[in-house]
Amino acid sequence: MHPDERPLPPYRLARPHTLCSCVVVSSPHSGAEYPAEMLAASPLDLLTLRSSEDAFIEQLLASAPTHGAPLLAARLPRAWVDLNRATDDLDPALIEGVRSHRLDPRVASGLGVIPRVVAAGRAIYCAKISRAEAEARIDAVWRPYHARLGTLIAEAHAAFGMALLLDVHSMPHEVVASLPRPAPQVVLGDRYGASAAPALVAAVEAAFTAEGLRVARNAPFAGAYIAQAYGRPRFGSHVVQVEIDRSIYMDETRVEPGPGFDAFAAVMGRVLARIAPLGRDDAAQLAAE
Repeated sequence: MHPDERPLPPYRLARPHTLCSCVVVSSPHSGAEYPAEMLAASPLDLLTLRSSEDAFIEQLLASAPTHGAPLLAARLPRAWVDLNRATDDLDPALIEGVRSHRLDPRVASGLGVIPRVVAAGRAIYCAKISRAEAEARIDAVWRPYHARLGTLIAEAHAAFGMALLLDVHSMPHEVVASLPRPAPQVVLGDRYGASAAPALVAAVEAAFTAEGLRVARNAPFAGAYIAQAYGRPRFGSHVVQVEIDRSIYMDETRVEPGPGFDAFAAVMGRVLARIAPLGRDDAAQLAAE
């Protein structure tokens, strides 16, 4: 194979010119490169398939490298492989030959590592897929993404004695609208203190509230696989999951940037500018307390 014909990695990685923060920024659900075989096999149109995508989150985080932090983002969509699930979160209702033991509630609802449904429970496929196909997707997409994510976290930890992963997602406004008023615009998940030091979570929250955003913690999103797998505060590895109300910056029906997109991208730039210094020597002590 000619070098120019090598398949692209299943992620985009934007590195800073100089690594000067312990922060790593990840967008595992914003991938929008839908494989042709998926479009051919699904009864759903592309717009419907995109309903479970964290559309435009990667663009909102684009300034991360200018603040010294790498940005890792998925290329392929969540509907193809969900990078925020474990490799054994296999759905027996979708994948042939999978036994129905140890069913996680997310998997039971169709949101396993190979999703069966998109938003509103709409089925992606008309029939089951083979176990071999599911494993092939995991090998081609999930494993390279997590290998790179693990390396970025290890690099930050080696350079600063700690790492803080911001695992960034978006939440449908209808979820937010169902919450008690005033509803949060941002939900931070630290698995109820298990995935990040309290001082770090407080610093992340302060970065958002400084922009006038309403912030809640752990409800209705406390953090999923990525927070559970990489959040080890005792060993200096911290993960904060960030969920942002989509209605702030996009038209959810059309899956298009809304009129407030550019302004909110600037807000996110300032948020990241406040969080990035946590990797410096004068802030590292804060994370250890």
